[in-house]
Amino acid sequence: MSIASRLATTIAVVVALIAASTSAIATVAGPQATWSPTAWQGESTIELRTQAPGEDEHWFKVWFVVLDGQLYVRLGGRASERFAENVTKPVIAVRIAGLEFPSVTGVAVPEMADQVAAAMADKHWSDVFVRWLDHPLTLRLAPQ
Repeated sequence: MSIASRLATTIAVVVALIAASTSAIATVAGPQATWSPTAWQGESTIELRTQAPGEDEHWFKVWFVVLDGQLYVRLGGRASERFAENVTKPVIAVRIAGLEFPSVTGVAVPEMADQVAAAMADKHWSDVFVRWLDHPLTLRLAPQ
């Protein structure tokens, strides 16, 4: 392979990497992004970011539902532990529909557990199995 060919390949790779990182940066919610749960009802999952003391950030996907314009998640055992151990608790980061919200507050709402569970069953057919697993924490998520 000639030097010119190698240089062209290297330039193409660098341009692709710059384009990819620019795209990733653009997805972080800025002033123009709006927290809009009703607009996301067609989405299936949301990603949450927590960080335990002495560990790296950890992103994980969970189902969510929207009730009365509010976004709710139901967390299983390990996800509940991750939230409890989070160094910025109750603040987490959220990714949804190509947007990232770095400061979202998770508020425990045990009084909504039954309503959220029923909405999950309506939204996700496989909840017929998942509902039997332990979900010790129901959260309402709202931006700071």
